[in-house]
Amino acid sequence: MKASIRLDLDHHVGDIDRRIFSGFVEHLGRAVYEGIFDPASPLSDANGFRTDVGKALRKLGMRFMRYPGGNFVSNYDWRDGVGPLAERPVRADFAWKSIEPNTFGVDEFVNWCRWMDIEPMMAVNLGTLGPREAAELVEYCNFPGGTHWSDARRQNSSSNPHGINLWCLGNEMDGPWQAGNCTAAEYAARAQQAGRLMKGIDSSIELVACGSTGRYMDTYLEWDRVVLETCWDDVDYISAHRYSRNSQDDSAWFLAEGVEIDRVLSDYAGLLAYVRGVKRSDKKVYVSFDEWNVWYKDRMIDGAWSRAPHLLEEIYNLEDALVCAQFLNSFLRHADIVKIACLAQIVNVIAPILTKPDGMLIQSIYYPFQLFSQHASGVSLRPIVDGPTHTAGVRGEVPMLDVSASYDPQCESISVFVVNRSLTEDIEAQVSVGGLRAKPDIETIMLTGDDPKAHNTWERPDVISPNSGTATRGANGQVFLKVPSLGLTVARVQLEQRD
Repeated sequence: MKASIRLDLDHHVGDIDRRIFSGFVEHLGRAVYEGIFDPASPLSDANGFRTDVGKALRKLGMRFMRYPGGNFVSNYDWRDGVGPLAERPVRADFAWKSIEPNTFGVDEFVNWCRWMDIEPMMAVNLGTLGPREAAELVEYCNFPGGTHWSDARRQNSSSNPHGINLWCLGNEMDGPWQAGNCTAAEYAARAQQAGRLMKGIDSSIELVACGSTGRYMDTYLEWDRVVLETCWDDVDYISAHRYSRNSQDDSAWFLAEGVEIDRVLSDYAGLLAYVRGVKRSDKKVYVSFDEWNVWYKDRMIDGAWSRAPHLLEEIYNLEDALVCAQFLNSFLRHADIVKIACLAQIVNVIAPILTKPDGMLIQSIYYPFQLFSQHASGVSLRPIVDGPTHTAGVRGEVPMLDVSASYDPQCESISVFVVNRSLTEDIEAQVSVGGLRAKPDIETIMLTGDDPKAHNTWERPDVISPNSGTATRGANGQVFLKVPSLGLTVARVQLEQRD
């Protein structure tokens, strides 16, 4: 089967914000303890940081890391996790019915981020705490010194401010599972008050307001409208969350998930434009898609009041990886509104990496993130795709190809990201770039396989991993790209210089 992908360097969505390649780590299961932090492991350094995990995560090029939750944050007192270890209290965690020892807190997280060369993205508790405690955390982290909380930081960890720029005003506050769950109006008032106090301490910070938890919620978009109309002048982003699932075991339907992701982002684009118009505002607010992933196989959320319980340790297969690629494609196609996106999560808990005390396993979803992070840069182009469609269950007819592309003017190269949703049909895609010619050397990488359920195991860790792809240059400088069924193909093409 054949398709065409037409690109033009003068037709683009906008600049790609590298913060879309960010992550999320929560005090949940074995994400922190036995994940990024495991003093008992022979693979950890003197600070207890897992060096093998750190090496693998660095290859993903993550720019920011959201912390400490998630549902956890809405019943978390950040003050429990600072100061001498012997004086830190052990707490019962409401969210995941686990025991929290508080041996890893704000300062350890910031130190881990600096070690990883990642910027911290901190969430504040607006469930069981409020604006004052949120502002005090900003004071602890960002105020130079001479006040109660800044001097406490200087004594505990660092004479220099942590300088945390990005802050989340709570988490999923429309969810009945959330500690301190409330109405949109109540949350908007809390968020506005907290935001003003926090920016009163440090006017340079950026704030993310809680959006609705998801499209399946009765609160969807109406919650967001109320929050945005109240907090428009005080916040910089509205959060969006989505966890994709194939509970009905319908691979064709599941592999059309990108259609739904696009709908969510189109909804937010319309809402943001509407509220901006209602407010008659010159300011823009953007989307922080700060929780996204596939999650449906391991739904164990009860830790039975143990420490670091095995929760949400999802095993990821090929079709999961292709859905993750479609998230990333959609973020690129909506680069005008999506400025931050966080893969949830990074280690053990619905994560690309699983650990045991003496080793780790790379899962299938690791590779799409790595490929997009490495090759998407510059501006996001608007691809015009002409290709076959197929039936995707109750979703009906959908395009077989899901495509995004970027152009990096510094090195005169384009990167094309193509997911073939078909389970059986290979496609040859002709890629042309506004009359420009590709240079002969074309870097092509594929992630594919014959079985949508294939996954990596401890015994066979390379069942799903990238391989070299196939591409050729035509007589007119166009690129012919093989996109296998059940596959992601990434091509990086150097362009001949324009006159």
